[in-house]
Amino acid sequence: MGFLRTAVAGALLALAPFIAMTASAQSSSILVIGPLAQTAESHAFGGAAWTQKPEDLGKGGYTEQEYIVSGKANVYDWPASGGGAVVKSPKAPYTTRVLVRRPASAKKFSGRIIVEMLNPSNLFDLNLAWAIQHDEIIRSGDAWVGITAKPVAVQTLKTFDPQRYASLSWANPLPLSDPGNCQKVAADSARETENGLVWDMYTDVAQWLRSRDPTNPFLYDTEAGKPHPVKRLYGWGYSQTGGFLFTYINAIQPLVWASTGRAPFDGYIVAMLTGPSPINQCAERLPAGDPRRELRNAGVPVIHVMSQSDYLGWAPLRREDGNTAGDLYRHYDIAGAGHATPDELWYAASSADIIKGGRTPPAVNCDQGPRSRFPSWVAFNAIYHNLKDWVEHGVAPPPSQNIEVADGKGVLDANGNVKGGVRSPLLDVPTSVWMGNSTGQSFCRIAGHEIPFDEAKLKTLYKSQGAYEKAYKKDVDRLVKQRFITKDDGKTLKKHAGNTKVR
Repeated sequence: MGFLRTAVAGALLALAPFIAMTASAQSSSILVIGPLAQTAESHAFGGAAWTQKPEDLGKGGYTEQEYIVSGKANVYDWPASGGGAVVKSPKAPYTTRVLVRRPASAKKFSGRIIVEMLNPSNLFDLNLAWAIQHDEIIRSGDAWVGITAKPVAVQTLKTFDPQRYASLSWANPLPLSDPGNCQKVAADSARETENGLVWDMYTDVAQWLRSRDPTNPFLYDTEAGKPHPVKRLYGWGYSQTGGFLFTYINAIQPLVWASTGRAPFDGYIVAMLTGPSPINQCAERLPAGDPRRELRNAGVPVIHVMSQSDYLGWAPLRREDGNTAGDLYRHYDIAGAGHATPDELWYAASSADIIKGGRTPPAVNCDQGPRSRFPSWVAFNAIYHNLKDWVEHGVAPPPSQNIEVADGKGVLDANGNVKGGVRSPLLDVPTSVWMGNSTGQSFCRIAGHEIPFDEAKLKTLYKSQGAYEKAYKKDVDRLVKQRFITKDDGKTLKKHAGNTKVR
């Protein structure tokens, strides 16, 4: 690994300080350009300093870098007769972008990286893992890597900054005249491009992060012969990219494992999706009952997560916990949590940059008011913490937690909140009803909202402000002990217990 493509190196050296190629499990090689300079005139779309709530990563000892990655990717398909994925179109050239947030110092780096296919559901990149879990990532010394994962998001990037992103390409290897290039594709797709290139891109980036190629930003100043700083890679997907991970785990991971002798990722968080995405943009979704729709026998730990917005869609598909070496699995419904949270917008590209990219900023408010402020990060931080313990220390996480369902509906407690699922003091010691679904534009259907209790209701529940705060803190302690809240988040929640006034 780490050889230069001399035929193009001279032309590209003027564009970026580092250019190299690394071997890939499914593609022959990749070319890495970067890190790209970030200035007021040209910066990464969704870069931390240019988000809706700008971040100064340097204050936390972190740095951000953006790269352009090119390679060759297979387009895969599922055989109609069943069985594993097969190659439909081999070695199609691609170029995508990769955003990296890591500790600036090797001493702070834990060796762990969350690798996320950036969510394109709003037609531009959303860095959901960072939006939800940046506190846990930073305090653990972990890193985050986001990959542009769909042509529709590439189109936004090119509109936003035509020069910076000029080289990005997801060209369909099949011409329009080829019968394999289907006549009808999804509304967010095009026949000239191919969504199914994403799988080998994901593998290529994982292999790059584990490599000793000089472009790898995680080598720091590692000397030859010293252990590689990257110890663990964790796949992370949410909503549409949760569906991407379903497909990756079941279709692509076995091919990578067979080729390299190891899993490309050490564990996965698959969130908010009830099944796999189509393996290519012409493929139909796998039918109900097809075993390739299940999250089973992945060989590495997999934690599946649903919010209160969408748990009912998964309820008929619930499975038992997996505790054997080949089938390590948990499922958690986060009671009270909305699917489309405010955090995903606050930590995404600014409204001005979204508009510059030719897209419309998503709605923050729904018919019932603002998107739910329910802190889903509390449960996600604990889930991620437990996944790391499972992978790295063999400590199994708590059993699966499902919201109770009867007659196709969630079972409610006396206060109108759902029973079961991953609990929170906001539900166990409530001051509101937490709804998972709302009405209105954009993604309001899965945004959720809060219905605060009136004064009379609060008086029936709590004798005093002190009684409320005592019960709240006691519930936090219970959930920390059960490992559904991290110790750090428990301290934060208890510190702010008095912010809600019941008297």
